[in-house]
Amino acid sequence: MFLMLTIGCHLSTHYGYARMAEEAASIEANTLQYFTRNPRGGAQRELDQKDVDAFNAYVAEHGIVSPMGYAPYDLEPGQGDKAKQDFVRMVMMEDMARLALMPGSRYLVRPGSIGSTPRSEALANVTATLNHVLEARKDVPVLLVNMPGEGTQVGSTFEELAAMLAGVKEQDGVGVCLDASSAYAVGYDIVGDLDGVLDEFDDAIGIDRLMAVHLNDIKEPLDAHADRHARIGEGRIGFDALAAMTRHPKLKGLPFYLEEPSADLVIYERDIARFRA
Repeated sequence: MFLMLTIGCHLSTHYGYARMAEEAASIEANTLQYFTRNPRGGAQRELDQKDVDAFNAYVAEHGIVSPMGYAPYDLEPGQGDKAKQDFVRMVMMEDMARLALMPGSRYLVRPGSIGSTPRSEALANVTATLNHVLEARKDVPVLLVNMPGEGTQVGSTFEELAAMLAGVKEQDGVGVCLDASSAYAVGYDIVGDLDGVLDEFDDAIGIDRLMAVHLNDIKEPLDAHADRHARIGEGRIGFDALAAMTRHPKLKGLPFYLEEPSADLVIYERDIARFRA
């Protein structure tokens, strides 16, 4: 298997962590992403330590690296409501405790929507939450992912992500996952000017903070502030522009995670092979 490119996709833990790792290997993926719990919220399923041990052994044997747990969508760390803040911190702490059992894991969190919370206050709330969880858990990096800028979402621009990260005390514990379709939705032209977009990222955040990339296509045009995923190569971004991201020197060595609507293992296997080729 060609391992110079670290690439995988979003998979399910429905049948356990070990089964998920086996599915990744079966489609020539050497990384993977999954939801830590129901994406719309809910309690974690009971932990099966034997399953976790089997997962750890399997990924080590098969060269699967950087597994990424994706926090549920209903986390909104920018919200000012104390009850919502307490909920966010509880979920993040629970998720990170479990991720710590799987070496090399990262934790992906959406900054989310902020409702009526003033924007400057929302940015500070995200920073405070990151400081709270990282004070207790320094063993799992937290990655913020850029948002498409729908409604009252925060964290859609590189400047807002930079503001959230600037006040984090444990700087080694935070980073960014660049979501291709969300960036395109906000107006970052990764199709026509990828170099310029990455330069903007570097100027605002620092390219060293970029730790992962979502490879996804989009149905909406540039700067539409809406993000409905398309199958790879069937959207406005297109396969060639996404493939260019995997070859860009500033993104060298990063893990890439495919996200496609209603994709099964056959589709993911096909597209992983296309990117490797």
